[in-house]
Amino acid sequence: MAKIKVDLHPIYNNSKAIDNALLQAFEIAIEKRITEVEIIPGKGTGQLKKKVQRFLQMPHIKPLYHRIENDSKNFGRLFVYFKFK
Repeated sequence: MAKIKVDLHPIYNNSKAIDNALLQAFEIAIEKRITEVEIIPGKGTGQLKKKVQRFLQMPHIKPLYHRIENDSKNFGRLFVYFKFK
């Protein structure tokens, strides 16, 4: 099973680049019917993870994915799953 990995460390201080990276990953996942996107905001202060969570709750983004799962072993990583019919 293929998955997309998005590491946000290099663009942590650029809000627009973060949104673009996440949106691009979602578009690729939907286009290629990839069921899992791994997002790595890192541990840090948690602000970047909160930014990602706000992005995922946006009204035009939320219908695109099926569910979100936090990594139980690594606080600085989360998974977004897609469901295709």
